[in-house]
Amino acid sequence: MTSSPYLERYRQLGTLDQQKNQLIEDLLQRVTDLEASFAQEKLDHERETRFNRDIQLHEMELMQQISQIKTIMDREPFVVVLLDGEGIIFKDEFLQAGEEGGRNAADQLYAAIHSYLKSNLPSVTTPKIMMKIYLNAKGFGEQCARNGILTDPGAIHDFIRGFNETMSCSEIVDVGSGKNSAHNKIQETFQVFLYNCHCHQIFVGCPSNTEYALFLEDVSKDNDLTGRVSLVEGVAFEKELDVVKNSYRIANFPDVFRSAKMAPAWATAPWKSTLPTRSVLTPSPSRQFSNLSNPPALSRTSTNTSASGVALSVSTPNPIDNPPEFQQVVRPKPTGSTAPKTVERNKYGQRVDRLDFKSIPRDDLNRLKKLKLCNYHFLLGECPNEEFCYHDHDRKLTKQELHILTAIARMTPCRFGLECDDPECIYGHRCPQSEPGKKTCFRGDSCRFEPVAHGIDTNIVKVTKI
Repeated sequence: MTSSPYLERYRQLGTLDQQKNQLIEDLLQRVTDLEASFAQEKLDHERETRFNRDIQLHEMELMQQISQIKTIMDREPFVVVLLDGEGIIFKDEFLQAGEEGGRNAADQLYAAIHSYLKSNLPSVTTPKIMMKIYLNAKGFGEQCARNGILTDPGAIHDFIRGFNETMSCSEIVDVGSGKNSAHNKIQETFQVFLYNCHCHQIFVGCPSNTEYALFLEDVSKDNDLTGRVSLVEGVAFEKELDVVKNSYRIANFPDVFRSAKMAPAWATAPWKSTLPTRSVLTPSPSRQFSNLSNPPALSRTSTNTSASGVALSVSTPNPIDNPPEFQQVVRPKPTGSTAPKTVERNKYGQRVDRLDFKSIPRDDLNRLKKLKLCNYHFLLGECPNEEFCYHDHDRKLTKQELHILTAIARMTPCRFGLECDDPECIYGHRCPQSEPGKKTCFRGDSCRFEPVAHGIDTNIVKVTKI
């Protein structure tokens, strides 16, 4: 037997030893790497354990601080009642009872608010109730006397004194006769309390006008804020607030506030007759044009009609038949001119307002609306309430601004509608937003004008001479 087979076997065993040694080295390196990874993981775990422990301690401290802050926030809860005396009016029996009526009114309103909170906001426990009512005391007293509620307008101060003496957090504030005084004070006070953590609810009572509608519409854009506000409804809300009223809670207190309007204090009251007598009076339009279907009785006088030969009649209201909600507007003093005045009509005998609303810049129209100008003063020449009128009489208007103010007045429907024969009537007889032949406008059913006032033919073929 030769040595070659043995040599070959030796070489194979040597190769196996090398592979074995390499395996041992690889295993040792792997163990070293795992030990290093384990040490790092152990270090990270210990660090995370310490971090979690610190976080838990910090969280406990924060929860304790939050609990302390919540205790502070809940310590003096209160609600605020902000009322504009022009739109929210106490019932007659309170106003007539003087100081005692003022005290009873404050007590009844407090009880009504407390009952409302208990039913609708049970989470608000034992809150203080802060009530602030803003009104023009002199003007309001005269309005009450005009409506026969008070015999002396100065007696309203007795009611105010009784109301203010009842509770330390409740008061009636006399804002004077300035324009939008009550609105401005309510808006500023509202902003102060809206983000106050102690104030859990704000009650707002206001008349249905554009200023409050715009203000409440801005607030309604934030859903987180609307839940903090409730609207107080005395007289039913009109269309100015239709857009925004659904965004808020509505609170009704029929045992405290009037649900019917009072006639304005502009007409002469039985206790005051300082306005001069005028021979020509015209009634203002009703707030809702729908009253056109049942207009008051009219007296008729003959007139001359050109172009068609058809005799039309001049409609003048009988003062006795005027309902109390229509104020009397004094016409300008007659001039020496005897030239007849005219009313333009289409072939159907419908009155046509010769005014192109599309030609008026929208920005100028909105700007003039915000100025709160007196239509009677600038368009009719004389305001029946010069001394107490809330609208502007002092501004100097250009010819273009007078033209725009005429358009603004035409946006209010005349209660005599298309049959109106008053040549000096400043109100609208057809919808300014409608086009001839179209029986509706972009406002649809919410338009202030009746359907019959839409799609009017504007071609003038008849002129009624007055």
